[in-house]
Amino acid sequence: MAKYGKAASKNVKSTMRRRKKGTLKSGSGRTVKSRKQAIAIALNEARDKGAKVPRKASRKKATRKTTKKTARKK
Repeated sequence: MAKYGKAASKNVKSTMRRRKKGTLKSGSGRTVKSRKQAIAIALNEARDKGAKVPRKASRKKATRKTTKKTARKK
């Protein structure tokens, strides 16, 4: 089973073209220069349109050990 749908790959393709042309903007309005950032923007747009794209990886919660260590440092 494919991880991404055809619509998502088309969106990534067009976004990469926009990045190369220099017309792709980030949320803050700056021109995107990073390839990784361009792909992230494309997948987010595809997700909004309803294309088959996996969910974003959720942040992992801190384990109890790490919270105890930080509490000791204070």
